Amino acid sequence: MEQNYHSGRWMAIILVIVALTIYIDLPSTNRLLGREVAIRQGLDLQGGVQVLLEADVPAEEAVDPDAMRVARTIIDNRVNSLGVTESVVQLQGERRIIVELPGIRDPDEAINTIQATALLEFVEGDASLSDGDVVYTTQEGSSAAYEGVLPSLIRGPYRTVMTGDALRDAAVDRDALGQYAVAFRLKPDTADFFEQYTAANIGEFLTIVLDKRVISNAVIRASISEAGVISGGQAGFAYEDAQRLATQLRFGSLPVPFRVEGNSSIGPTLGQESVAASVRAGTIGVLIVLLFMVVYYRVPGALAALALLLYAGINLAIYKTVPVTLTMPGITGFLLSTGMAVDANILVFERMKEELRDGRSLRGALENAFGRAWTSIRDSNLSTLITCAILFYFGSNFGASMVKGFAVTLALGVAVNIFTAILLTRTLMRLMVDWAGGWLKSHGWSLGI
Repeated sequence: MEQNYHSGRWMAIILVIVALTIYIDLPSTNRLLGREVAIRQGLDLQGGVQVLLEADVPAEEAVDPDAMRVARTIIDNRVNSLGVTESVVQLQGERRIIVELPGIRDPDEAINTIQATALLEFVEGDASLSDGDVVYTTQEGSSAAYEGVLPSLIRGPYRTVMTGDALRDAAVDRDALGQYAVAFRLKPDTADFFEQYTAANIGEFLTIVLDKRVISNAVIRASISEAGVISGGQAGFAYEDAQRLATQLRFGSLPVPFRVEGNSSIGPTLGQESVAASVRAGTIGVLIVLLFMVVYYRVPGALAALALLLYAGINLAIYKTVPVTLTMPGITGFLLSTGMAVDANILVFERMKEELRDGRSLRGALENAFGRAWTSIRDSNLSTLITCAILFYFGSNFGASMVKGFAVTLALGVAVNIFTAILLTRTLMRLMVDWAGGWLKSHGWSLGI
C-alpha cells in the first residue's frame, strides 16, 4: 500500500513536469515568469564576426597574465555595449584573445568598439548620479559613447576634474571602520592639483565615470594629495565590488596594446544547413534507439521510450530557460547524451531478466534490478560529469569555446538522464506491475524474456 502511495505521488510530480515541459517547448512560448525564454544560437549557427586579437608587444617581451585577464574583462564589457547577448571573449594562450560576436554583420564596427580605449574620468557629480544604463556627458572623450543611446538616458554635461591617466595605482584596502574600500595613489604631477581641488570641495560629490557610465559616486570627506580612499558608504563595499572598482581604476584603458591578427565574418547559411542536418541525424538516431528498445525489451522498452521522449523535451526546456547557447559541438553533446540515456535502462532491464530467471517475483525482480544497478549507473554518470567538468575548465581558460559548449550540453543531458532513467522509468514500471503484473509474469515475452 505504501509502495502504491509513493508511486502515485511521484507520478503526480512527473505529470506536472511533463505539463511544464510541453508548455515551455511550444514554439509560441517566449516568456516565462516575466523572463524571455528562447533557444540561443552560437556563432557557428547564427553567423556573426570572430576577431582574433594579439598583444602588440615585441615577441621577446613577456606579457603580464594579470594584464591580459584585465584586458579580457574590459573588452567583454565593451562588447556587451554592442547589445550582443551571447558574445564570447576568451584568452587563448599567453598573448591572444578571441572575440566571437553572434549576430553582428559589420566587422569594422565590432573591431572599432573592441579596440577603443576605455576612458576613466573623475567628474563633479551630485546625489542623483548612479550606476546603470544612464550615460553621462562630460568634457572628455568623443560623442561615440552616446551613439544608439535613448535621449532619455543621457544626462549632463558634467565637468571633468581629471582622467584615469592621473592614477598611479589602486588596490583593495580597509577604511577606518574596517570595511572594504579602494585605496588609490596619484602621479606626482597631479597630486598638488587634486589636493587643492578636494580641499575646496569638501562635502561635494566626486563621481568616477568609465566610458560615460558611473562606477562610483563618493563624497569628498577630506583633502586628498598623493593618496586617497574610496569607501562604500555606511554599508561599505563587498570584497568583490571593491576588487572590481580597483581593477577599473587601475586599468580604465586597455593595459596591453592589441592588434587585430585576423577577423572573419561567418554567414548564417552554414548554420541553417548544419541545424537541419543535425535535426535529421538526431531524429533518425532517436527513432532507431526507440525501435531497438521496444523490439528487444517489449513493455519495459516502451516505457523507457516514453522516458526518452520526456528526456529530450526536458533538455530542450532547459536550453530555452537557462538559456544555453547552442553550437554545433553543443548539439553533438546533446545527441551523444541521448544515446547514453538508454544505458541505465538497459542495465536495469538486463538485471531484471536475470532476477526473473532465478525465480523472483515480478515486484521483487523490479526492485532488486533498480537497487543493484544503481551503483553502476551512478559511477558511470559521475565519471562522465567529471570529464565534462574538465572539458568545461579547458574550454573556459584556453580559448576552446566549442569544447565548452559540448561539455555543457553533455553534462545537462547526464543530469536529466538520472531523473528520467531512474525515477521516471521506475515509477512507470511500478505502476505497470500494479495494474498488469499477473499478465506480464504469465507472458514472459512481454518482458523480453
